[in-house]
Amino acid sequence: MIHRSKAPLRIGLAGGGTDVSPYSDTFGGAILNATISLYAYANIETIEEDKIIIQALDRNEKEEYDWASSLPINGLLDLAKGVYNSIQKDYGIPKKGFILSTFVDAPAGSGLGTSSTLVVAIVGAFCEMLKLPLGEYDIAHYAYKIEREDMKLAGGKQDQYAATFGGVNFMEFYSGDKVIVNPLRVKMEYLHELENNLVLYFTLTSRESATIIKEQQKNVLEKNEKSIEAMHHLKEQSKMMKEALLLGKLDEIGTILNYGFEQKRLMAANISNDAIEKIYVAAKEAGATGGKISGAGGGGFMIFYCPGVSRYKVIDTLKTFGGDIRPFQFTNHGLSTWTVNK
Repeated sequence: MIHRSKAPLRIGLAGGGTDVSPYSDTFGGAILNATISLYAYANIETIEEDKIIIQALDRNEKEEYDWASSLPINGLLDLAKGVYNSIQKDYGIPKKGFILSTFVDAPAGSGLGTSSTLVVAIVGAFCEMLKLPLGEYDIAHYAYKIEREDMKLAGGKQDQYAATFGGVNFMEFYSGDKVIVNPLRVKMEYLHELENNLVLYFTLTSRESATIIKEQQKNVLEKNEKSIEAMHHLKEQSKMMKEALLLGKLDEIGTILNYGFEQKRLMAANISNDAIEKIYVAAKEAGATGGKISGAGGGGFMIFYCPGVSRYKVIDTLKTFGGDIRPFQFTNHGLSTWTVNK
């Protein structure tokens, strides 16, 4: 038997960073994001041997162990092993060998929520295998708990919920790990126009988001007024973006993105850098009305809003910096799981 799952990556459109504790616990956070047609995949194939084989096919990494109730966290395929350890501890996995294979359509550290989405996909595959009766909120919170509490990895909450629920969502974050996911009923013509006008650009660099996030957390704990005020503005930006999308005020989206770009710089050092600034200025000179760094910042993907037919000139300009343009479509569905006979 092969138990399969896939979960979509996301682009954040507004409010990024306000889902990170302690800001969200103290002030409440709000984010607007949308899932796209890039995915994290997980496959669990049962085998006759008492072996556990874990392989990341996109990274050409493989680990093999004799069957055990806990696998070592040692810097090699730790996300997959961390999920296994948590599922084993909380639900119990029958003593049967298996091969866990994963693949992600974007590199780790690229700002599309790859790590958290991969955790959701792996959790989903184990849920399919064990027939665990977990709903969307359960899976998203469980994936968050594995990453942030069990494995002590710094980060926010939005990615797990985006990957699990899918679609365009306005999310609210409160103390006590309370999260409310509000699916937005955006008219299809508005979504088509948004999809047409957004350019997704990969800078060909990845970064360790934890360093930036830890500084952001430190700024809140130390009551850095400039940083906290920037987060307040980003939370307001998410409400502005929600209104623009629901009412079809798409010409305002570039301006709203630009507002967020200016605020996000103030949250922590290294969110932007000289290379990102040059790319951003060049894209605006080519016709983009705004954009943002995806994820924590420092590199990875950027998105630009290009009204009219300006996307083509913007794309030509971005290519001069050596990165990649990634085509995408918005997706309506989040985590999907199924089982097939070999």
